[in-house]
Amino acid sequence: MFEHNHQTIKQAIDEMLKTFRLDRKMEELNLIASWEKVMGGMVARHTSHIFIQGKELFIRLDSAALRQELSFSKEKIVKLLNEEAGKEVIDRINLR
Repeated sequence: MFEHNHQTIKQAIDEMLKTFRLDRKMEELNLIASWEKVMGGMVARHTSHIFIQGKELFIRLDSAALRQELSFSKEKIVKLLNEEAGKEVIDRINLR
C-alpha cells in the first residue's frame, strides 16, 4: 500500500541541499560563521569582510599589524577552520 520512508529531518535537509546543489554553499557559510569562534573576538573585531571563492578564504582586516601576524599562521588557520567545519572547505587564505 504505502511505502514509509523514515529519515530524520537532518537527513531530509541534507538530501534536499545536495539535490539543489546548495550543500557546498552551506559549508562555506558555516565556515565563515565559525570565524569568530575559531579566531577569537579580537581578530573578529578587526575583520571587516570575509568570503570564500572556490576553495580560497578571503579576509579583509583593518589592522596591518594583525594581517602581518596572521600571515605567518595561514596553514594553521586553514587547518583549524576545516576541523571546525568537519571537512575540507578551504585550502588557502588570502589576507587583505
